[in-house]
Amino acid sequence: MRLPARLLQRRPEAHKGDFGHILLIAGSARFSGAGVLAAEAAMRSGAGLVTLGIPKHLNNAIIKIKPKEVMTLPLPDKEGTLSLAAFRNIEEFIKNIDILAIGPGLGKEQSTQKLVRKLVREINKPRVIDADGLNALVGHLELLTTHYSLLTTILTPHPGEMARLLGISIKKVQSKRKELAWKFAKDYKLTVVLKGYNTVVADYKDNLYINKTGNPGMATAGSGDVLTGMIAAFLAQGLDAFNAAKYAVYLHGKAADLAAQEKTQLGMIASDIIKKIPEAIKKCS
Repeated sequence: MRLPARLLQRRPEAHKGDFGHILLIAGSARFSGAGVLAAEAAMRSGAGLVTLGIPKHLNNAIIKIKPKEVMTLPLPDKEGTLSLAAFRNIEEFIKNIDILAIGPGLGKEQSTQKLVRKLVREINKPRVIDADGLNALVGHLELLTTHYSLLTTILTPHPGEMARLLGISIKKVQSKRKELAWKFAKDYKLTVVLKGYNTVVADYKDNLYINKTGNPGMATAGSGDVLTGMIAAFLAQGLDAFNAAKYAVYLHGKAADLAAQEKTQLGMIASDIIKKIPEAIKKCS
């Protein structure tokens, strides 16, 4: 698959502001690396600027492991997880942001989940929602049908998360992956990326894509965080929701295939996928 010209061709006078600023709300004391993986993947996928919104008590530790190019926004927290009090800071900062990504490694603390729901309900920005961002929406899917119902929204559940959102078994999700992703997208007027073998990308405009890249070595911690960063980066560079998701899913799998050739499926980790993103881009140019 060839990547679109919008991603591959940059004007000589282009500057970082032309390629979007992403605010990534992520991380907790237990899952401090999740946001770092997503942020680095976004940078490697062409985003102009990435700010990592993290619990303030983790800021010093995150600074030591994040890419130098990624900025941080320390936010109010409670025992290492973001609290509802962070909303005011995010609301002010979001004025300068193009894309909001929510979820990697946030944890399931009650205050954090309230923050996620308030962000989904009240922030008017294109958004990618993953991982614990999705878990916060279980039982609250009506938030996706507020006055922002046509806001660009991409949900990236794995089968377990999709099962929780729909209140059904994982077995049922896996038996009707295409149908359920498509119906969910139509019901809530958004784009769904149902991850797993032959990842399904579906939107409410009847677009559907079944991915064929990737391998079982991707069944490793952080792989989904990498995809979140890539999707957000393609949104930030001007692709519509469906194409941002489709091309990110394809390239994510392609990079993983290249990583597996070098590291083996057994030995591959999520950061190996990030390292192969530039090579995957070359092969899709």
